Amino acid sequence: MKILIYGLITGLLFGFLMQKGRVVRYDKQLGALRLKDMTIVKFMLSSVIVGMVGIYLLNDLGLVKLSVKTTILGPVILGGLIFGLGWGLLGYCPATSMGALGEGRWDALWGILGMLVGAALFAEAYPALQKSVYTWGNFGKITIPGILGINHWIVIVLFVIAAFLLFRWFEKKGL
Repeated sequence: MKILIYGLITGLLFGFLMQKGRVVRYDKQLGALRLKDMTIVKFMLSSVIVGMVGIYLLNDLGLVKLSVKTTILGPVILGGLIFGLGWGLLGYCPATSMGALGEGRWDALWGILGMLVGAALFAEAYPALQKSVYTWGNFGKITIPGILGINHWIVIVLFVIAAFLLFRWFEKKGL
Protein backbone atom coordinates (compact mmCIF):
# COMPACT_ATOMS: atom_id res chain seq x y z
CA MET A 1 0.00 0.00 0.00
CA LYS A 2 2.90 2.34 0.78
CA ILE A 3 4.20 1.98 -2.79
CA LEU A 4 0.77 2.92 -4.18
CA ILE A 5 0.68 6.03 -1.99
CA TYR A 6 4.20 6.99 -3.15
CA GLY A 7 3.04 6.51 -6.75
CA LEU A 8 -0.03 8.67 -6.18
CA ILE A 9 2.02 11.45 -4.57
CA THR A 10 4.62 11.30 -7.36
CA GLY A 11 1.88 11.36 -10.01
CA LEU A 12 0.15 14.34 -8.42
CA LEU A 13 3.45 16.20 -8.13
CA PHE A 14 4.34 15.42 -11.75
CA GLY A 15 0.88 16.55 -12.90
CA PHE A 16 1.23 19.78 -10.91
CA LEU A 17 4.65 20.44 -12.49
CA MET A 18 3.28 19.67 -15.97
CA GLN A 19 0.49 22.17 -15.46
CA LYS A 20 2.84 24.82 -14.05
CA GLY A 21 5.27 24.20 -16.92
CA ARG A 22 2.35 24.73 -19.36
CA VAL A 23 3.13 21.47 -21.18
CA VAL A 24 -0.53 20.44 -21.07
CA ARG A 25 -1.45 23.37 -23.33
CA TYR A 26 -2.42 22.49 -26.89
CA ASP A 27 -0.28 25.30 -28.36
CA LYS A 28 2.79 23.83 -26.62
CA GLN A 29 1.94 20.35 -27.92
CA LEU A 30 1.55 21.65 -31.45
CA GLY A 31 4.74 23.70 -31.16
CA ALA A 32 6.66 20.59 -30.10
CA LEU A 33 5.26 18.52 -32.96
CA ARG A 34 6.22 21.28 -35.42
CA LEU A 35 9.68 21.68 -33.77
CA LYS A 36 8.93 25.37 -33.14
CA ASP A 37 8.54 25.30 -29.34
CA MET A 38 10.80 23.10 -27.24
CA THR A 39 8.99 23.64 -23.92
CA ILE A 40 7.81 20.03 -23.84
CA VAL A 41 11.19 18.66 -24.94
CA LYS A 42 12.90 20.68 -22.19
CA PHE A 43 10.35 19.47 -19.62
CA MET A 44 10.73 15.83 -20.67
CA LEU A 45 14.52 15.99 -20.79
CA SER A 46 14.61 17.68 -17.38
CA SER A 47 12.41 14.89 -16.01
CA VAL A 48 14.72 12.25 -17.46
CA ILE A 49 17.81 13.93 -15.99
CA VAL A 50 16.23 14.33 -12.53
CA GLY A 51 15.02 10.73 -12.65
CA MET A 52 18.40 9.44 -13.81
CA VAL A 53 20.30 11.25 -11.06
CA GLY A 54 17.71 10.31 -8.42
CA ILE A 55 17.48 6.63 -9.27
CA TYR A 56 21.24 6.09 -9.50
CA LEU A 57 21.83 8.06 -6.30
CA LEU A 58 19.22 6.00 -4.45
CA ASN A 59 20.72 2.84 -5.96
CA ASP A 60 24.23 3.80 -4.85
CA LEU A 61 22.93 4.53 -1.34
CA GLY A 62 21.32 1.07 -1.26
CA LEU A 63 17.78 2.45 -0.92
CA VAL A 64 16.51 0.99 -4.21
CA LYS A 65 17.56 -1.80 -6.53
CA LEU A 66 17.73 -1.25 -10.28
CA SER A 67 15.55 -3.52 -12.37
CA VAL A 68 16.93 -3.26 -15.88
CA LYS A 69 14.45 -4.42 -18.50
CA THR A 70 15.36 -6.27 -21.66
CA THR A 71 16.01 -4.00 -24.66
CA ILE A 72 14.00 -5.26 -27.63
CA LEU A 73 13.84 -2.95 -30.64
CA GLY A 74 10.68 -4.37 -32.25
CA PRO A 75 8.16 -3.32 -29.59
CA VAL A 76 10.01 -0.05 -28.92
CA ILE A 77 9.83 0.99 -32.58
CA LEU A 78 6.24 -0.19 -33.06
CA GLY A 79 5.11 1.40 -29.79
CA GLY A 80 6.90 4.64 -30.66
CA LEU A 81 5.16 4.79 -34.02
CA ILE A 82 1.73 4.21 -32.46
CA PHE A 83 2.47 6.74 -29.69
CA GLY A 84 3.65 9.34 -32.23
CA LEU A 85 0.63 8.78 -34.43
CA GLY A 86 -1.74 9.23 -31.50
CA TRP A 87 0.09 12.32 -30.26
CA GLY A 88 0.11 13.84 -33.74
CA LEU A 89 -3.58 13.16 -34.35
CA LEU A 90 -4.85 14.25 -30.95
CA GLY A 91 -2.30 16.82 -29.85
CA TYR A 92 -1.88 15.21 -26.43
CA CYS A 93 0.37 12.47 -25.13
CA PRO A 94 -0.98 10.21 -22.35
CA ALA A 95 0.18 12.34 -19.43
CA THR A 96 -0.83 15.64 -20.96
CA SER A 97 -4.28 14.31 -21.87
CA MET A 98 -4.85 13.62 -18.17
CA GLY A 99 -3.57 17.10 -17.29
CA ALA A 100 -5.72 18.72 -19.97
CA LEU A 101 -8.79 16.89 -18.64
CA GLY A 102 -7.89 18.15 -15.18
CA GLU A 103 -7.95 21.68 -16.61
CA GLY A 104 -11.42 21.03 -18.01
CA ARG A 105 -10.62 20.40 -21.67
CA TRP A 106 -13.03 17.64 -22.61
CA ASP A 107 -11.34 16.86 -25.94
CA ALA A 108 -8.66 15.12 -23.86
CA LEU A 109 -11.19 12.34 -23.19
CA TRP A 110 -10.43 11.10 -26.71
CA GLY A 111 -6.83 10.53 -25.67
CA ILE A 112 -7.84 8.72 -22.50
CA LEU A 113 -10.32 6.60 -24.44
CA GLY A 114 -7.59 5.85 -26.97
CA MET A 115 -5.25 4.73 -24.18
CA LEU A 116 -7.88 2.38 -22.76
CA VAL A 117 -8.76 0.92 -26.15
CA GLY A 118 -5.06 0.62 -27.02
CA ALA A 119 -4.33 -1.16 -23.73
CA ALA A 120 -7.18 -3.61 -24.35
CA LEU A 121 -6.03 -4.28 -27.92
CA PHE A 122 -2.47 -4.75 -26.72
CA ALA A 123 -3.58 -7.23 -24.05
CA GLU A 124 -5.45 -9.23 -26.68
CA ALA A 125 -2.60 -9.10 -29.21
CA TYR A 126 0.21 -9.75 -26.70
CA PRO A 127 0.45 -13.55 -27.22
CA ALA A 128 0.89 -13.04 -30.97
CA LEU A 129 3.26 -10.10 -30.46
CA GLN A 130 5.39 -12.19 -28.12
CA LYS A 131 6.08 -14.64 -30.95
CA SER A 132 6.78 -11.94 -33.55
CA VAL A 133 7.50 -8.30 -32.63
CA TYR A 134 9.05 -9.22 -29.27
CA THR A 135 11.73 -11.27 -31.04
CA TRP A 136 12.99 -8.44 -33.27
CA GLY A 137 16.27 -6.94 -32.08
CA ASN A 138 16.57 -8.47 -28.62
CA PHE A 139 19.74 -7.06 -27.00
CA GLY A 140 19.10 -8.35 -23.49
CA LYS A 141 19.45 -6.30 -20.32
CA ILE A 142 21.79 -3.50 -21.34
CA THR A 143 22.60 -0.02 -20.09
CA ILE A 144 24.72 2.71 -21.66
CA PRO A 145 27.35 2.54 -18.87
CA GLY A 146 27.38 -1.25 -19.24
CA ILE A 147 27.92 -1.07 -23.00
CA LEU A 148 30.70 1.49 -22.60
CA GLY A 149 32.20 -0.30 -19.60
CA ILE A 150 32.41 2.89 -17.52
CA ASN A 151 31.00 4.16 -14.24
CA HIS A 152 27.40 5.31 -14.51
CA TRP A 153 28.21 8.74 -13.03
CA ILE A 154 30.40 9.55 -16.03
CA VAL A 155 27.44 8.91 -18.34
CA ILE A 156 25.11 10.90 -16.07
CA VAL A 157 27.46 13.91 -15.97
CA LEU A 158 27.80 13.78 -19.77
CA PHE A 159 23.99 13.64 -20.15
CA VAL A 160 23.56 16.61 -17.79
CA ILE A 161 26.17 18.64 -19.70
CA ALA A 162 24.59 17.71 -23.04
CA ALA A 163 21.12 18.69 -21.76
CA PHE A 164 22.45 22.02 -20.48
CA LEU A 165 24.10 22.76 -23.83
CA LEU A 166 20.95 21.75 -25.70
CA PHE A 167 18.83 24.02 -23.48
CA ARG A 168 21.22 26.92 -24.14
CA TRP A 169 20.99 26.26 -27.89
CA PHE A 170 17.18 26.20 -27.70
CA GLU A 171 17.23 29.52 -25.85
CA LYS A 172 19.56 31.11 -28.42
CA LYS A 173 17.22 29.95 -31.20
CA GLY A 174 14.16 31.19 -29.33
CA LEU A 175 12.74 27.70 -28.96
